[in-house]
Amino acid sequence: MAHAAQVGLQDATSPIMEELITFHDHALMIIFLICFLVLYALFLTLTTKLTNTNISDAQEMETVWTILPAIILVLIALPSLRILYMTDEVNDPSLTIKSIGHQWYWTYEYTDYGGLIFNSYMLPPLFLEPGDLRLLDVDNRVVLPIEAPIRMMITSQDVLHSWAVPALGLKTDAIPGRLNQTTFTATRPGVYYGQCSEICGANHSFMPIVLELIPLKIFEMGPVFTL
Repeated sequence: MAHAAQVGLQDATSPIMEELITFHDHALMIIFLICFLVLYALFLTLTTKLTNTNISDAQEMETVWTILPAIILVLIALPSLRILYMTDEVNDPSLTIKSIGHQWYWTYEYTDYGGLIFNSYMLPPLFLEPGDLRLLDVDNRVVLPIEAPIRMMITSQDVLHSWAVPALGLKTDAIPGRLNQTTFTATRPGVYYGQCSEICGANHSFMPIVLELIPLKIFEMGPVFTL
């Protein structure tokens, strides 16, 4: 999860998030290069006497500054489109979880376990135990296995919500009357936090998401029924 004074992204817990971090670094280096060239050109403009009469006729220069931005856009667009299509792939999920957004809590349904359904509310400050995180911990966590493809079916019962877990690279809108889906494969066990990322009313800030990721062998023993 994020910590105080953190500048970069959270550590990746899924292949998709690893790709997103790589693309972020790739695009950031291109931005640094563009900023350096623009600042260098401004510096030369302010410090050089413009006495060259041939500067108004520079066909080669105009060709370069027309083609170069197009090449830069291609270098950014190709990996971006690749990741976009990767996020839409659904390859034989091992488990399907349905998440329903409400004002202001989440309902989860394990569709492969006989329709096991439970609500997940944020823990009030009076119920927090030592080590719990204020405004992030919930009474019922979503327990999922690692190294197994998981499909999340996301919808809403009232207003627009957004189911987002940054460490997994997930952010999917929950829309009333529409069922969106996303998939992920977690690579590391642990507890990962997210929040609703769509302004949904007065208590928008108080409907966190907590995923507890455990090894597949332990999950197969039936931990979800202890919620």
